[in-house]
Amino acid sequence: MSDSSPGVEFRAALTRETPLQVPGAICAYHAILAEKTGYQALYLSGGGVAAASLGLPDLGISTLDDVLTDVRRITDASGLPLLVDADTGFGASAFNVARTVRSLVKAGAAAMHIEDQVGAKRCGHRPNKELVPTAEMVDRVRAAVDARTDPGFVIMARTDALAVEGISGAIDRAGAYVDAGADMIFPEAITELEMYRRFAEAVAVPVLANITEFGATPLFTVEELRAAGVAIALYPLSAFRAMNQAALGVYRAVRRDGTQRRVVESMQTRDELYEFLGYHAFEQKLDRLFSRQPQ
Repeated sequence: MSDSSPGVEFRAALTRETPLQVPGAICAYHAILAEKTGYQALYLSGGGVAAASLGLPDLGISTLDDVLTDVRRITDASGLPLLVDADTGFGASAFNVARTVRSLVKAGAAAMHIEDQVGAKRCGHRPNKELVPTAEMVDRVRAAVDARTDPGFVIMARTDALAVEGISGAIDRAGAYVDAGADMIFPEAITELEMYRRFAEAVAVPVLANITEFGATPLFTVEELRAAGVAIALYPLSAFRAMNQAALGVYRAVRRDGTQRRVVESMQTRDELYEFLGYHAFEQKLDRLFSRQPQ
């Protein structure tokens, strides 16, 4: 197992911070912002890829290639380990799942989660979700584990069963997924803190809490999650939602006022952008390489 493996780095980050705070990065620049703010891992949301990169709802429309495009951009820009939303595996067969795993490893991802919804999936916090049988999801997990070319790469199993089969059914499914080789468990749309404790005690592997806004899960604090045995606190689209609201405000102001003067103070400055990008170092490199002045 290589010391430079992103999967190894993701696993190591869990030992340094409990719960590990993992913010969503909707693009390469947000990955840089998160890294320089002190986070130790990043997340790429499938719903975020659909909305931000494609302008589509999160209904299983995105393809593996759509996700890989954003994965490569983020892993090129940031050295933080990246957890990727792989939906249902991007295909019905074990070979589709295997291709997804190998492609994500090759693109520099550290971890992925795969879920037990049907292919025409819905957002985890929306009603009328439909699950595949437990045995079918077990096959997905086995195919994923078998396909990873980096043994450190993390296979996380997500279950949406709470809203469909109740807490006992969801925990039973999670246990079956761990028995199939899942490294970590992601129980979706949890409504009570005690439920996380029950999952953590039952599966004995790291459990992720999806602390997404405007959904079924309350906005628990890291202290509350730590007490419940949660290993990872995920904030999948927090910055994206704030960015959207800010952008809409600017568009409306410029359209209404004919100028952006009233909203300039809400913007990141050019100097701040350059600082996070390391812009001046790029310019200095050009100056050294192509200077017309005598050295």
